[in-house]
Amino acid sequence: MQDYASEKDFLAAYNVHDYEVPLTSVDMAIFKLREQQLEVLLVKRSQHPSRDKWALPGGFIDLKKDRVLEDTAHRKLVEKTGVKSPYLEQVATFGGKQRDPRGWSVTVVYFALVAHEEVDVDPKGAKEETRWVPVTEALRDYKLAFDHNEILRLCRERLTSKVQYTALPIHLLPEEFTLTELQKVFEVILGNEVEKKSFRRRILDADILEESGAMRTGSNRPAKLYRLKRGVENHFFPRTIEGPRS
Repeated sequence: MQDYASEKDFLAAYNVHDYEVPLTSVDMAIFKLREQQLEVLLVKRSQHPSRDKWALPGGFIDLKKDRVLEDTAHRKLVEKTGVKSPYLEQVATFGGKQRDPRGWSVTVVYFALVAHEEVDVDPKGAKEETRWVPVTEALRDYKLAFDHNEILRLCRERLTSKVQYTALPIHLLPEEFTLTELQKVFEVILGNEVEKKSFRRRILDADILEESGAMRTGSNRPAKLYRLKRGVENHFFPRTIEGPRS
């Protein structure tokens, strides 16, 4: 092994391609809520391998464009949905020799939460067919490319777990919402009802919302509209959420 006088000299001579490196990508489970169902975005692969199979959106890291992994995730999200600033969370890393026929591969997995009203159904530059599918249906009826069924299952489990002690569901709603609408989002993700009084006390005591000054009117009596306070991306509650009292 050659000895170098300085680190600068070593780096000048170093070539990463002298060594085998794995394929490295980011894959994402992008969730939204529509008609009281949690949906995930799937893309139909237009190229081999697994051409014409449905998959989670993602792609390889662009060494020129992406400074950090989150840049790759945000870039792919904009390409598929037109949304620039959703809630993004890194979930896990999958890697192995068998997961991609092109070679040893590593993917860093994220989930994203977007409000249905903000999603561009035909974002500019999209090159692949996309489809929003209820998560339960995607896991039950779709044989996704690579190991994406396993990835989606893990992301769904992570989201369900975190909803029990965080305020994440707010990111699935439009900017202004009622407390009833927020409660329904929690219930959809958890798969069960929550106790109304306890839920409202939990949310209001956390001091993460502010009244917008507007009201939601309709067949029922008017309801106050709230929005997330600036600078509050997520909030951790001291106790897990309560179900309905018998």
